[in-house]
Amino acid sequence: MAPRTRTLSRFVLAPATAVAALIGFAAAPAQAAIWSSSDQWGNYTTSDGYILYNNIWGSGAGSQSIWANSSSNWGVRADHPNTGGIKSYPNAKKVVNKSITSLQSLTSTYNVTVPSAGAYNTSYDIWDSDYDYEVMLWVNYNGAVGPLGTSQGNVTLGGHTWTVYKGDNGANQVFSFLRTSDSSAGTVNILPILKWIKDTKGWWGNETIGDVQFGYEVTSSAGGLDFTTNGFGVSSS
Repeated sequence: MAPRTRTLSRFVLAPATAVAALIGFAAAPAQAAIWSSSDQWGNYTTSDGYILYNNIWGSGAGSQSIWANSSSNWGVRADHPNTGGIKSYPNAKKVVNKSITSLQSLTSTYNVTVPSAGAYNTSYDIWDSDYDYEVMLWVNYNGAVGPLGTSQGNVTLGGHTWTVYKGDNGANQVFSFLRTSDSSAGTVNILPILKWIKDTKGWWGNETIGDVQFGYEVTSSAGGLDFTTNGFGVSSS
């Protein structure tokens, strides 16, 4: 898998058919993992077709190790300095490759344990197949972080209430949805969000949805912090 880096930090404070994964809710320690990596671009494909990716892409990054027992049970220990700018986005990815109008459903369930210190967000990163558009869904965040662009107000979609931001990083347009209260577990009905962008706002057309990623966008975690995915899965039809 070729590494994919991002061209610009999003932080403003310095900053297919019915594919499914079962959700597991018992976190495992890193030392018990069936796979682990400290490589910058370390990646692993699970038996159910997800790709796990260490993805240390930002400048000034420290060390980071990813471990996994499955697509629904994995985590990261990150030790990045308390400086601005995103250092990494360790994530699990499922490829959908369906247009918005051809999708009947697109949902995801998550369950995470995140630290009370550091600067980060726990987020979905959803891309169209040409990487012209990026949709971020922040389910929780901590520290001096913020989205790219300007606020478009609040909207309730997909089972959650979000504050929406619209921006452009010079390489692609970014639509960020920040949950108005932090959540460590839940289900997101993603398709109504994509249709709202297309049909209500007219910000994009009938895009083909490529990657649905979920992980931790880490700006700082000095001394080493643990991020654990206790359960995760994407289902589409």
